[in-house]
Amino acid sequence: MAEKGYLRRVLKNASFKKLSETIKTVHQRSGKSKLAIFFDMAWCTLRYRSGYYDYLIFAFYNLKAKERKTFVTRFISKKLNMRLNDLDYCHLFDNKDEFYSAFGKYTGRSFLDLSASTKEDVAAFVAGKEQIFCKLRDKTCGFGCERLNCKDFADLDALYSYLKEKDFYTIEDVIVNHPDIAAVYSNAVSSMRIITLLDDTGKSNCLYVVQKFGMNGSIIDNNCMFSPVDIETGKIKYPAHSGDTVQGIIYTEHPNSKVPIQGFTVPYVKEAVQMCLDAAHIVPQIRYVGWDVAITPTGPVIIEGNTYCAHDFWQLPPHTPDKIGMLPTIRKLVPSIKV
Repeated sequence: MAEKGYLRRVLKNASFKKLSETIKTVHQRSGKSKLAIFFDMAWCTLRYRSGYYDYLIFAFYNLKAKERKTFVTRFISKKLNMRLNDLDYCHLFDNKDEFYSAFGKYTGRSFLDLSASTKEDVAAFVAGKEQIFCKLRDKTCGFGCERLNCKDFADLDALYSYLKEKDFYTIEDVIVNHPDIAAVYSNAVSSMRIITLLDDTGKSNCLYVVQKFGMNGSIIDNNCMFSPVDIETGKIKYPAHSGDTVQGIIYTEHPNSKVPIQGFTVPYVKEAVQMCLDAAHIVPQIRYVGWDVAITPTGPVIIEGNTYCAHDFWQLPPHTPDKIGMLPTIRKLVPSIKV
């Protein structure tokens, strides 16, 4: 019933303007008629539970039926999240303070919950620090985050007033990139997204790893660029794709540092994957997690865990030369979930 309710909400809020724009983009990329695209999109929605953005970003217009049915589409992704993750435990991931407490073994940094702290607590936390990183409560994708230089404030009163004015919920140590990662882009913590799944036997499995990089002055790596990583070698397997997957931009090198992307070796990948496989057992009621992991000079640390795994990261055309999506792999691990 919850899944049907989700479908009704999506259809009710569907934007015909965005649909029209998507059809136009597909027409430009494929050369097919807009009418044919519309009816094929509608068929894919019925048959493969895909949205119009799925049709565009996964290039369904170039796929055969046997290939289309292997993709985790929007509605299938939602179903997996609803069936695999107990909503009563999501707050342990969504609330920054609760997450840091539950997964402190792996976060590798100190933090302060501003809602339960005094000005004196803030003074003690920032003492000796050049920078702090500030986050809002219950926000994702880096929304509202700021990296502050403590010396930019006249005194503690000025800093404390700013933190209160912006309604920040937590402040924490600034993560330092591994030198190899910083050589590609240094103004953001360029993290890996590691997706884990607890199968029907309770074993944790790594489904996929992508390396994200910030770009163009951003202090976060969201909506910038990313590419899949080989778990065994740590090498980036393909050119990077734009973080805004609708754009479909491909980067063979980082636009700012000019470092080639494909073949770049990400340090500590095996250690990062094992860390996430271990962390996946801390809250077993949340079986399907997208972990953001930073690589520091001394090893991996977990930034956050996402209980809603973005399904577009790991099935894009430049990264799936065999034109096969992730659904067959997931079905083997969780045959109890009929998708």
